[in-house]
Amino acid sequence: MVEKKLFGYPTFDENGEEILSTYDNEYRDMLMDVRVYRMPEGTTREFCREGEEIAILLLSGKVTFTWPDGEKTVSRKDVFTEGPWALHVAGGVKACVKAEKDTEILVQCTQNEKTFASHLYAPEEAPWKYSGAKGKFGDTANRQVNTIFDHDICPESNMVLGEVMNDRGNWSGYLPHRHPQPELYYFKFDRPEGFGASFVGDDVFKSVDNSFSAIPGGRLHPQSAAPGYLMYTCWMIRHLPGNPWLQTDRNEDTAFLWLHDAKIVNQPW
Repeated sequence: MVEKKLFGYPTFDENGEEILSTYDNEYRDMLMDVRVYRMPEGTTREFCREGEEIAILLLSGKVTFTWPDGEKTVSRKDVFTEGPWALHVAGGVKACVKAEKDTEILVQCTQNEKTFASHLYAPEEAPWKYSGAKGKFGDTANRQVNTIFDHDICPESNMVLGEVMNDRGNWSGYLPHRHPQPELYYFKFDRPEGFGASFVGDDVFKSVDNSFSAIPGGRLHPQSAAPGYLMYTCWMIRHLPGNPWLQTDRNEDTAFLWLHDAKIVNQPW
């Protein structure tokens, strides 16, 4: 029996593929197939899966996306300075990615028999904005969030895709919260030695560049970034049958609710 795990430190193989979760590896509880690809300039990759929807997120570089209804060349310097481009297609629809420059993409898939119109999400459709925690908790949980698509934006999808940017040294997903749907975090840092801490229930892991956290449904999952470093997180949620994740589904742990009304000072003496 394959052991289930909560955190991963994957590496890229000789073909530029980095495997995070699949339907049958040790992270199968995520119910998603998630991989990252490095594509040298001039290379092409095609994606098409029967019975599985696919989202292709540009992390950095310049690509030409081609799908049955369109074609567009887009670029992103990196995840720290520019917003997301993401192509989302239903099962059986072919999506092609050509690298116009050296490129890195993240590909998120899950089983879905529904059909829906393909869509290339642009940065202006998923603007970065600070979450409701800005200025609270001693001003230590400031983060910017974008939602590329969720149940409200694409109700036919079985997935959620978005991004988080922690202010340096700040917490994310705070107060500690949980939801029944599984969630996967993929981390990047603005410097190679950057690091943070990822909590999954009572387990704690060191998050580093290109690592990921596989959060089973029902586990608390706050994160933190080390002082001096920007921490980027691609967050991916898998809806459950009859129970999609919604923006209002934030079940904060009752032990920490007092913090909402607390006036916190860093030097009480």
